[in-house]
Amino acid sequence: MLMNKVSSYRNPLWLLLAVSALTRLLTAAFTGLGNDEVYYINYALYPDLSHFDHPPMVGWLIQLFSLNLLFDSELFIRLGAVVAGTLNTWLMYLTGKELKDETTGWYAALLYTVSFYTFVISGTFMMPDGPQMLFWMLTLLFVVKAVKTGPEGAGAGRLVLLAGVSGGLALMSKYTSVFLFTGAGLYFLMYNRRWLRKWEVYASILIALAIFSPVIIWNIRYDFISFSFHSERVEVVKTLLRPDLFAIELGGQIFYNNPFVFGLGVAGIVAFYRKRLPVNRDAQRLLLTTALPVILLFLGFSLFRRTLPHWTGPAWTTLMPLAALYLRNETAQGREGNRLPPLLKGAAGFLALVLTLALLQISQGWFLNKGINPDTGKRLGIKDITLDMYGWGQLREGFEPVYRQDTASGRMHKDAVIIQQRWFPAANLDYYVARPLGLTVLTLAEIDRTHKYAWITQQRGGFHPGMDAYYFSSSYAFSDPNGLYKDFFIRIEQPDTIPVYRNNVLVMYHYVWRMRGLMFYPPDKLTGKNLSIRSESNPD
Repeated sequence: MLMNKVSSYRNPLWLLLAVSALTRLLTAAFTGLGNDEVYYINYALYPDLSHFDHPPMVGWLIQLFSLNLLFDSELFIRLGAVVAGTLNTWLMYLTGKELKDETTGWYAALLYTVSFYTFVISGTFMMPDGPQMLFWMLTLLFVVKAVKTGPEGAGAGRLVLLAGVSGGLALMSKYTSVFLFTGAGLYFLMYNRRWLRKWEVYASILIALAIFSPVIIWNIRYDFISFSFHSERVEVVKTLLRPDLFAIELGGQIFYNNPFVFGLGVAGIVAFYRKRLPVNRDAQRLLLTTALPVILLFLGFSLFRRTLPHWTGPAWTTLMPLAALYLRNETAQGREGNRLPPLLKGAAGFLALVLTLALLQISQGWFLNKGINPDTGKRLGIKDITLDMYGWGQLREGFEPVYRQDTASGRMHKDAVIIQQRWFPAANLDYYVARPLGLTVLTLAEIDRTHKYAWITQQRGGFHPGMDAYYFSSSYAFSDPNGLYKDFFIRIEQPDTIPVYRNNVLVMYHYVWRMRGLMFYPPDKLTGKNLSIRSESNPD
C-alpha cells in the first residue's frame, strides 16, 4: 500500500534520503551524548513495562539497533533515531503526495528534512521523539488515506485499524501521542460523523489501548507515578500571566521548527481558512484538528509556567504537508520542474548554518564560553549548554588514576560507589566514567530529582552502612555534597580537581569528593526503597 511509484521524483528523493542519513550518521558518531540520551540508555539496561518519565519504546529502539548494547558507542545508541528519521522523510513524501501530487510530496519531504526538530531532535538524537515520530507519521498517513477514501470507501476500515496499531505504538513511545486520537476524534465530530458509525473506529481505539496496556499496568503498580509527574509539568498553579515564558515558548517553536518552515506552516493555515487550497479539504481538516490543539494548548500553558518547545514538534510536523500544499498551489515556485524553491533553499541554508555553528561550538567552543578564570573557577562569557556534551572522556582519564590509587592504598574501599543527587549528571557519569572503570552509580535524593535512578539504585543493591562513595560536581553546574550528605557519612574530604580543556582553553573544572563511611541506611524516600522494587542483580 505504501510502495507507490515515485516516478520523476525517485532519484531526487533517494538522494535526499541518502544525504540526510549520512549527515545525521556523522553527527551521531562524532558528537557526545546529551543528558537525556545517556539517561535513556538506562531504559535499555533496565527494561521494564514502562518508566518514570516515558513509556519504554526508546529503550527498545536502543536495544534493537545496538544489539542489546553489544555495540554501545554514540553511533549505535543513536542509530535507531537516524533510521527512523530517514523512514519518516519517505512517509512525509507519501503524506504530501496524498494531498495533491508528487511535487507536494517532494516539498513536504524537504520541509521535514530542514526542520531542526525532525532533523536533529527526533532524527539524530536518541530521544522518545524518535520512535514517536515514526509511528506518528505512519498513523497520520493511514488516517489521511482513510479520510480521502471516505467511511464507505474500499479499504477505509482496514486503514483505520492499521492506524490503531501504529497509534498504539506511538503511545508506547511518548504520552503526547494521545493527540493523534483526539485529532481524529475532533475531525469525525466536526466534519464527518458518518465515521462514528463504523465499528473499526472503536476497534482501533481498543487495539491502541491493548498495545498501551503495559504502561497502564506499570502505572497502576506505582500509583500512576508517571502520569502524576507529567501532569505536574503542565499544571497551572498561578494566575499571574508570564508573557516572558510565552515569548520563550513561541520563539522556541519558531527556532526548533526552522523559521522558514514555521512561516510556511502559518501560511498554510491561513490559506486553508481563506479557502485557497481547494483539493482534499477533508485531509487538510484532519491535519489541522490534529496539530492546532497541541500548539494552542502548550502556548496557553506557557502563559503561566515554563514549557519546552519540542513538545509541539509533532504538531508542527503534522502541518508540513499543508505547508507543502500551500507552496505547491499558491506560489510560482510550485510549478512543475522547480524542485527547490527559494524558500526551501533558505530553510536548508539556515539549517546548515546553525548546525555547523552548533557542531563547531560543541567541539571547539568558538562562540560562547571563552573559558574560566583558573583562580576563581568562574566562567568568562555566557553559560555554554554545549558543555553538557563535552569533556566526559577527559574526566574519566583524570579520575582513573585517582580511583586506582585510592583503592590500591586503602584510602577508599574497593567497593566504593559513585553517589549523585540528580539523574544528570548521574547518567553521564554512568556511561562515560563508571561503566568503563567498573564502578556503580547510585542516587540519594527524592524521586523527583532521581527519576528512574530510584529503581536502578535498588536494582544495584542499594546502600549499606560503612560504604564509601565518590561525589562529582563541576564549575559548570556546582553542588556541594557537604550540604547534602554531611549527616550520612563519617567525613567528607576536600575535593580533587580535574580540569577540562577544549581547543586548548580551560573551560571547566570537575570536582571529586571522597565520602567516607556511610553511618546508617538513608531514609527510604531518598533511596527508592519505598517503591517496593524487587532487588535484582546488576545487568552491567
